[in-house]
Formats: sequence, structure tokens, C-alpha cells
Amino acid sequence: MTSRPWTMLFTGLLATAALVSPAAAAGPEYVALGDSAAAGPLIPPQDPSSFGCLRTLVDYPHVAAAKLGASLKDVTCSSATTADLTSSQSTTTGPVAPQFDALSPSTKLVTLTIGANDVGLVSAALTCLNLGPEPLGQSCEARFTAGGHDQLADKITAFEANWGTALDGIRAKSANAAIYVVGYGTYLPRNGCWPTVPVWARDANYLQATIGRLNAALARQAEAHGATFVDIVPPSAGHDTCQPPSAKWFEGIIPTAVAAPLHPNKQGMAGIGAHVASAIS
Repeated sequence: MTSRPWTMLFTGLLATAALVSPAAAAGPEYVALGDSAAAGPLIPPQDPSSFGCLRTLVDYPHVAAAKLGASLKDVTCSSATTADLTSSQSTTTGPVAPQFDALSPSTKLVTLTIGANDVGLVSAALTCLNLGPEPLGQSCEARFTAGGHDQLADKITAFEANWGTALDGIRAKSANAAIYVVGYGTYLPRNGCWPTVPVWARDANYLQATIGRLNAALARQAEAHGATFVDIVPPSAGHDTCQPPSAKWFEGIIPTAVAAPLHPNKQGMAGIGAHVASAIS
């Protein structure tokens, strides 16, 4: 998940990435599609083939491909929405091709992580920050559910059918592929950990419940369109943004590792990748 545009690239990451190229594997063709939750913005080493996507060479698709012995085509891209699967995406270094261009009849495995940017989840989460304790601020849960309508829930409901259409598009281009929809993880524990992560308890619960609602929609569409949903909420429990650096899979507002705020870090990518590979094998 990420909001447009990511403009921050560290010189050190660029230098490191320039020395690294993706490892070739002579296995089944695996195409990874999706947004920054799959791409891993800022995690070194970054993929020199597409700096604009801020894609790391140790994202969960690379981890899963190595464990599965698959030949990976990774076209995940930070800021991607479902529309960017079929249309070119603008990045800070220029447009990138539609992600579906990587699919072909020879593709045997596809993973897809998409949806958070379609409903504006990260931008919504950023409005939930409160440096002072309740009630010295404003609850984002109260704001998003004012008038008896949950705005984020309504967006998920309105957009859900589009994820099914995307899965049909994958099937049309790669008829023999096994398709896995990888969901979003446990970013916040129950009641959060204000002020370590400056989100009030009720807002932390609301945000994680919204992630759960998004995952449920993705799971329904996966089942209805011949794909398999991979739930990473259970394996990521206890690895949320509130945990110490040695345990966390997801970074908070102020990262403690080289990774984008509110995104998986290298440990998270390793854990998610292992879980995805286990679900596939």
C-alpha cells in the first residue's frame, strides 16, 4: 500500500541495487502482480530495472519464487491500483507498462496483491494520527463513520466487483495458471500502542477491521473467480507495527528499518514469502 507519489530514493539504495540483478531460475513461470505491499518500497536492494516502482529484490514474490524453484517475472509496483494492471502506470521515473503485459499462455503461477490503493487505505490511515491522548484530537473512526455510513466500507463494497474482473483478466491471458490473491496483514494489534504508534485505540481497531473487510472482499472474489486467497493476517499476528524491530514485519509512521512507513520491511517480506510459498506448494 502506498500513496502517490513516492519521491524519496536513497542514494545508497541506488548504488546497492546497481550491483544486483534478479537471479534466474529454470522453473515454472511465475508472474507477480500488485502494489507496494508486494513491491517493498525502499527495502534494499532495489530492482534496477524499475526504480520508479520502488521494487525490492527481496520482496515476497522473490522469496516465494526461490522456495518454489520458480522463474519469476516481478512487475509489482508501488502506488499501483487495479487500473494499472491493464493500463500504463505513471511513476517518478516515467511510465511503466501495464502489469498484465507480463502474463502469457506459458504462465503457470500468478500472485496478486491489490486493492488498498483503490480504496485509499493508506491516505485514510495517515489521517488517524493523533499526537495527544484522547480526547485531544479527532477520531478517524468517528469521522469515517459519521452519519451511520462507514466511508471506507462503502468504498470496498463499491469496488469489490472490479477485483473479480481483474482475476478474469488474468485467466484470459494465462489460462493454465494457478492464481493466488495475497491479502494484507496484521498492521496493528487490538487497541494499538499509542503513543509508540500515534493512533488511538479505537482508531487502531477500526483500521485493522477495515483491512479485514478488504481481505474478506478479496477472498470472496478469489473464490468466485477460480483463484485461491492467501490470508497473511494469522502468520503476521505478533509482528505488527507495535513490536520491537527484531519482531516487526511492518513499519510504523517512523520506520526503524530501511522500508517505507506503513509497509512491510525485509523481515516481513521474508515471512510473507515463506507463507505464500507454503500455501502454493
